[in-house]
Amino acid sequence: MTADIIDGRAFAADIHARIAREVAALTAAHGIVPGLATVLVGEDPASEVYVRSKNKATRAAGMASFEHRFDADMAEADLLALIDRLNADPQVHGILVQFPLPPQISEAKVIAAISRDKDVDGFHVENQGRLAMGRPALVPCTPLGCLMLLRDTLGDMTGLEAVVLGRSFNVGRPMAQLLLGENCTVTTAHSRTRDLAAVCRRADILVAAVGRPGMVTGDWVKPGATVIDVGINRIAKDDGGTRLVGDCDFDSCAQVAGAITPVPGGVGPMTIACLLANALTACCEANGLPAPEGLTA
Repeated sequence: MTADIIDGRAFAADIHARIAREVAALTAAHGIVPGLATVLVGEDPASEVYVRSKNKATRAAGMASFEHRFDADMAEADLLALIDRLNADPQVHGILVQFPLPPQISEAKVIAAISRDKDVDGFHVENQGRLAMGRPALVPCTPLGCLMLLRDTLGDMTGLEAVVLGRSFNVGRPMAQLLLGENCTVTTAHSRTRDLAAVCRRADILVAAVGRPGMVTGDWVKPGATVIDVGINRIAKDDGGTRLVGDCDFDSCAQVAGAITPVPGGVGPMTIACLLANALTACCEANGLPAPEGLTA
């Protein structure tokens, strides 16, 4: 058996195109332009790349991009004051503060300061709580992207056994809640789970989100299962360079699974697509309009 490859790049491209159409229609019908504000503090190279990509995608979708960049010595009070201004700005429908932040700034305070209605990262405790209660919420982008890929691959997931490997607040926990919403039977596994490989082998759907390169091997995978690899790990190559790998050993898992996401090119491209989807959803909700179907949980 060789697994079908779930092409996250192609799926994300379709989402970007659809969002651009929805934004154009929203602007034409109501004169509304969704606005996304990004905030970058410091000069972390990876963060700079991520924010640049997000700003470019925002503009390509026809949205307004409000870009804020500050030195690493920015005071916490100044960042919180900026967030207050963005919360009050009717042109801004989504606020994204890029993590990690410098040590003098509390990420928890920043998350709490962002309005729930503009929390396009889905990190605010109220959005996380609403998700846990099965109520409409802005959902963290990575698990939302995983859900979209699973819906496209499997359709109705009712009754399937799902194992989420990882319990982070931004991926593992919300992913489990989303799968419960799809009527799956869900197990959240982690580093202290007894006989972890056996737990994973039960899964019709296995979502790996632990940040350990190649941790999941083919003998952890149920034959025919759908494997979603959230891991993005940079490892050294023999020639001195680096390459990206997932939390799954792709070659061995692909020999057993029915479908699998590659790294790169699987879940990663979905994250920015879902960020834009959340910004569009937030804009629609702020203006009393229904969010486009298929772009939310």
